Amino acid sequence: MKFTFTDKDISRAPASYVRVRITEKETRRFVIEGGVETLEIGVGKWGKINRRKFITLCRSVVSAARQNKCRRIAVQLNTSPFPQMKSAPLPELASLIAHSFEMANFEFTKYKTPPKDGFNTVEEVLICGDTPKNMKEGFAKGQTVGKEVNACRFLANTPGGDMTPHLLALAARKAVKGLSVKVTVLGPQQMKKLGMGAILGVAKGSKEEPRFIIMEYKGDPSPKMKAGGKEGRRKPLVFVGKGVTFDSGGLNVKPGDSMLEMHMDMSGGAAVIHALALAARLKVKRDIIGLVPAVENMPSGSSYRPGDVLKSLSGKTIEILNTDAEGRVILADALTYAKRYDPLLVVEASTLTGAVLTALGQYASAMLTRDEKIGEKIRELGEQSGDYVWPMPLWEEYEDMVKGNFGDVSNIPASGNTRYGGVIGGGMFLQKFAEGHPFVHLDIASRMVAAPGEHLSKGAAGTPVRLFLAIAENL
Repeated sequence: MKFTFTDKDISRAPASYVRVRITEKETRRFVIEGGVETLEIGVGKWGKINRRKFITLCRSVVSAARQNKCRRIAVQLNTSPFPQMKSAPLPELASLIAHSFEMANFEFTKYKTPPKDGFNTVEEVLICGDTPKNMKEGFAKGQTVGKEVNACRFLANTPGGDMTPHLLALAARKAVKGLSVKVTVLGPQQMKKLGMGAILGVAKGSKEEPRFIIMEYKGDPSPKMKAGGKEGRRKPLVFVGKGVTFDSGGLNVKPGDSMLEMHMDMSGGAAVIHALALAARLKVKRDIIGLVPAVENMPSGSSYRPGDVLKSLSGKTIEILNTDAEGRVILADALTYAKRYDPLLVVEASTLTGAVLTALGQYASAMLTRDEKIGEKIRELGEQSGDYVWPMPLWEEYEDMVKGNFGDVSNIPASGNTRYGGVIGGGMFLQKFAEGHPFVHLDIASRMVAAPGEHLSKGAAGTPVRLFLAIAENL
């Protein structure tokens, strides 16, 4: 999608552009105004347009244009009808518009035969009206954000047969090619030497070997002084993402319908990869580490079994009671590895539980942390970025959920009803391996795919790339 700008009013836009007009009335496909086609999009009362609805409105512009096969559209840049958006800085507003347009323009067509006239995409958007320089810069940033989110969606949508742990590692290298991000990939022998028994245990059932992807972005330009007067860099942020490239459930095999979208069980890992790429493209001024444990969870004669006890990198043993609760197991080793960086904060994202869909539906990820101040800040950043989160508790009362009978911790409750508090149980398990530094767990299973009414194409939603960026820029 190409953005062009003119200081002219939309009424003077060339006839080669379909004009888009926002109205309080109902949406009408085409209205002829002065011999020029106009697409009217009804949004209801102006005063009810808040930030969330503004994002949806922006997407609906491109969605409607695509449905009507409009390749070139003209939009009047005028937010005055939306009183709740007037307080937003102009560059931020422009970025919001641009990344919303880009996300709505994306469709995963890799495996489709192109139609004769090509796929329905918007090729050019003419922004009409006075556009200050800082707004044009905001549009450029928003486009970069949108494109990186879409790259994450492309990666997550790729079928499991074409996105194995090895191929995911190659995709990570490709995503940051030419950028200032160092990528290191550990194979089975290196993980065995380190003692990553949790990752290796889950990977045993597949012929596809596991990978541990390490991405390092050094963006902090001004190292601060350490105690004693010695110079050193500020503590880095660490982003951790679950990279299960296909989840059959292992020996606790999933029902057929539940297995259909499990090539997207690496959505957290895809988000980390493209959050690091985005930070590098935007030259974010802080150090960020990305960690992605990548495995396939498959049933075979060599699979790990219910009842097995795995020794993790931390030294803690994990009692396996269900092989379909594999994501938290591989993340245990990644969270332990994160401590090597003495992090300021670890934020982990994973499609961890189906229970989060029961708890929150499809419009927010669950957020669990023991640091209330950080939790509140991240909830605010979720609202600003469009990757919405909602808090759930990690109280001490829930610690019994992960006590093992024959191992230090169990990957599902060893006693009591395993259906109770599934989101909290997953978060509490991870907390046991993240102790010692601030930690936030994002259960993004509820946001793995686009929800109804979001004006996004079917498939991966690209959560939480935008939130990762907001954390890196603002926390």
